[in-house]
Amino acid sequence: MTDGTPTTLTDRIEAALRDVRDPNADLSVFDAGFVENIDAADGDVTIEADLTAVDGQTSTQVVQAMLHAVDDVDGVDSVHVERTTPTSEGTAGVESFDHVVAVASAKGGVGKSTVATHLACALAADNDVALFDADIHGPNVPELLEVSGPVHSSEAGDPLPVRAGDMDVMSVGLMESGAPLAWRGAMAHDALDDLFENTAWRNDDVLVLDLPPGTGDVVLTTLQEVPVDGVVVVTTPFHASVSDTSRTVELFRDNDVPVLGTVVNMAEYVCDCCGEPNDLFSGDALEDLDAEVLAELPFSQDLQGTPAPGSVPGAVSSLGDAVESALDTAGEVSVDPTVDIRGLPPQERKDRVRERFTALDSGESFVLVSDRDPTPVGQFLGRLAEAPREAFDPFGVRRETPEAWVLETVKP
Repeated sequence: MTDGTPTTLTDRIEAALRDVRDPNADLSVFDAGFVENIDAADGDVTIEADLTAVDGQTSTQVVQAMLHAVDDVDGVDSVHVERTTPTSEGTAGVESFDHVVAVASAKGGVGKSTVATHLACALAADNDVALFDADIHGPNVPELLEVSGPVHSSEAGDPLPVRAGDMDVMSVGLMESGAPLAWRGAMAHDALDDLFENTAWRNDDVLVLDLPPGTGDVVLTTLQEVPVDGVVVVTTPFHASVSDTSRTVELFRDNDVPVLGTVVNMAEYVCDCCGEPNDLFSGDALEDLDAEVLAELPFSQDLQGTPAPGSVPGAVSSLGDAVESALDTAGEVSVDPTVDIRGLPPQERKDRVRERFTALDSGESFVLVSDRDPTPVGQFLGRLAEAPREAFDPFGVRRETPEAWVLETVKP
């Protein structure tokens, strides 16, 4: 190339490809690291390209641009772009994650997928995070993050998640883009089971799992087959939603899944004109929630935009901190018990309760932790205090973890 003009076919192909840009970073496909190898044998050109760093739509655009650029090169008879995958393909299966956080709701329309997506982006500020959209009949996560398929396979044949920034994303919606997902139970189970077991994740700190609304087969199957460390339940302050949410919380606890807490979505609306906060729902329905409220999110423009990993509104950032804190203490009882009778034989349970309760003075608090519903203990306490049940005020029983019930009262 004495005058700077490419003389070989490979040189001419490289020169043409340097005019093809990565639309996200405004770099040539070489500087972006997309082109791994060029084979130009007898005019039949194969370009090996690693496009796993960009989403499906961008990947398709880049491939088409490369094909058009090289097809016009003198001496090229045919051109093919062969997609490759990096040698570090990731680990297959949800078991590879340090923590799995499920996001659920008792019913649709409460903003569950929006909360799950924003939560994943909040956690991505300090963790390698993946987001799994298991809402098989309404997979909204790809649209919320503005990512698309196709889903490619690793050399081992495992599906590779797409990337939203530094975050892994997998959804049935990426493979069935635009198709109606009216699948029957067995089909839904098989599809999710395959993705749970075989997706080749690159990130492995925290997996956020967006469950379908309600308590149907997919939710129950997921609880049985995925090692969920805790669930976040999304509700609105509307009384019917809160009532259904309480039953959903109990379902998770019955399946030995720690409930990290609830997120109250659309808790208020702040007027764009006057800046005054307004309640969207009347009443004090949240008093009936039998789980800690991790965050109360407003109905705002901030939460209607496209979230980005590590960059979320302040309210969502606080939610991420609350979830991380809840994960650290999942399964622990938050109160200091007067007596803990978990794991004790029946007679020793009664002896412990009698000993601690009778040692209290009138007006002192009594907190019992048990591995079964301790409501019947109230009658025993009444006999010890020689007082009717109505004399115990307050008297409350709650299931705080899958393995711990708490009774709180005051000695009359």
